[in-house]
Amino acid sequence: MMATRAAASNRRKLVSRLMEARVETDALFGMVQPEAMYDRPIAERHRIVFYAGHLEAFDWNLLSGACGVESFRPDLNRLFAFGIDPVGGGLPTDRPRDWPRIQDVDDYRNRVRQALDRTLETAPVPDEGEVSFGHLVNIAIEHRLMHAETLAYMVHQMPFERKRGEGARRVIEAGPFKPECVRVPAGHTTLGLSRESESFGWDNEFEAHSVDVPEFAIDRYKVTNGQFLEFLEAGGYHERALWAAADWEWKSAQGISHPVFWVRRGDGWAYRSMFDEIPLPLDWPVYASHAEASAYARWVGKALPTEAQWHRAAHGTEEGPYPPSDAWDPAPVNACAPGVSAFGVVGPIGNGWEWTATEFAPFPGFRPFACYPGYSAQFFDGQHYVLKGGSVRTSGCMLRRSFRNWFQPRYQYVYAGFRCASDAD
Repeated sequence: MMATRAAASNRRKLVSRLMEARVETDALFGMVQPEAMYDRPIAERHRIVFYAGHLEAFDWNLLSGACGVESFRPDLNRLFAFGIDPVGGGLPTDRPRDWPRIQDVDDYRNRVRQALDRTLETAPVPDEGEVSFGHLVNIAIEHRLMHAETLAYMVHQMPFERKRGEGARRVIEAGPFKPECVRVPAGHTTLGLSRESESFGWDNEFEAHSVDVPEFAIDRYKVTNGQFLEFLEAGGYHERALWAAADWEWKSAQGISHPVFWVRRGDGWAYRSMFDEIPLPLDWPVYASHAEASAYARWVGKALPTEAQWHRAAHGTEEGPYPPSDAWDPAPVNACAPGVSAFGVVGPIGNGWEWTATEFAPFPGFRPFACYPGYSAQFFDGQHYVLKGGSVRTSGCMLRRSFRNWFQPRYQYVYAGFRCASDAD
């Protein structure tokens, strides 16, 4: 009886978390002016209307069978089923008229939610096993929250007049600081999540394994806008030797000459925040692509850290928790937000994702999810790099130490920065 009550309580908590995630994504869609729902703020991404349908189609395709709900609108279930990988197969060429009316998308959303909500807590899905109730609902929750961050940086790139709302900017006074390195002694770090932990994790987080890491040095703070400005003003975007061949070709073909969050204003630079432009905050972490981060690292005679180096430096012997933030912008890199690692690395979690030099690949013992086999496996292609740490828009549940994000190296729009590493000597 007690086990039954505990299972029912856990189900209610999971369903409540799913409802909260819906509120978050609904609020982001609410920031978009109605006439802008068919905009494509980032050329490599779908139009915003797609995501309004995709979140519901994903939940439906994942949960409806388990909940025993009768199918409807199979055309929209298919249309909104899958997103795209930025730059994966060329830029999308669809037109606004290729998508349903927003009224039809809204009706689809409402019908999906009503159908699922009637049965979620009583669905005859086992509470244990690889495809358990908790497993399925956790996938739905985290998938939606990942897209909440994607939507945030998409809306970030929209013209101010195409969105509505305002955000109070955090005023964090961190004081002066001097960029410096810390030494991390040789030791081991444990990557991944143990299947015996019974904690939820995505397929690429398994299996936990230990990696020996030789002694190395790493930046105490993330690279700032001010430091990256020095690289730009020194001609870093025009120095061929600093760029990998494919990165140089991309930069030249696309006319990339500065981070995408920067805006040239006269003789200076402004920063494009969510709702306005402000003078470039020199002590904030720079948001840049892997290509730009790698070029900067070469310019200073260093490299991006490997996933194992970053993990050892950031976590050491300490675990979170790391509370999520409701801000739109990062904090100064020396603001200790949200903390300092055991080895003195400042702000490794929640103040901007951090690029690593490690290609996204499976851990030993990898096994794709039976209910979502393509989540990770299709990206083990040598064309994506691991990011760690999380941003101010990353949900707290995904700030766990085992979580792995990944993107292609020439994608500028993620809330992602970096720090540099080098041999200990």
